[in-house]
Amino acid sequence: MSAKEFLKQRAVDISVGGRYSLANWYDPRGKRREFACRTTRMSPFRMLVSAPVSGKAGERVVSYFGDFGALDGWIADIVTGGFLVDLEADERLRKRLASKLSWLEKKQKNPSLIEARGNGRIIPRNPHSTMIFADGTYRNCFIIDMSISGAAVSADIQPELGMPLAVGSCVGRVVRQLREGFAVKFIDAQAADKLEDRLVRPLKQFAAPGRRQS
Repeated sequence: MSAKEFLKQRAVDISVGGRYSLANWYDPRGKRREFACRTTRMSPFRMLVSAPVSGKAGERVVSYFGDFGALDGWIADIVTGGFLVDLEADERLRKRLASKLSWLEKKQKNPSLIEARGNGRIIPRNPHSTMIFADGTYRNCFIIDMSISGAAVSADIQPELGMPLAVGSCVGRVVRQLREGFAVKFIDAQAADKLEDRLVRPLKQFAAPGRRQS
């Protein structure tokens, strides 16, 4: 099934954060790489997710979401900034997912709203942005969450601790490695009302002569 067809099916528009790994992605130590992701639409049979690395159609996906637990499946279709997963689930799991989705749908009236947490971390409406390195190269990245002082980021590369870079137009350094990415501390604190506009800037906004994606 294509993502376009899935959008016409009965499903829940829901934003839930999680992590995933792909069958053919490994780190330098030979361990399977994990990336952050977020659901955008889901049913007991399929889920559409936003993600930093899309993989290939037919590739196996292993994922985990705090609200749903472990969910495995295969990539059915690739979309801009994500992919559609056919879930591997028996009847018992599908019933559990249906019940959980029904509850979350009632609880989450508008999944596109920014979610602010008690510790000041914010989940952006659009998680896709761009990292720019000191040599002028840039790469796509996925914002896990953000605050006025820094951001948690997931990407297809894992920058070294201390590396200077910009996420969107916010300049900082890598200060911590995470299970599914890394944390960047900004050099200057950002204005809360302009944070998302400065931080979340997709790759196309940076395309210009002399710049290149590594």
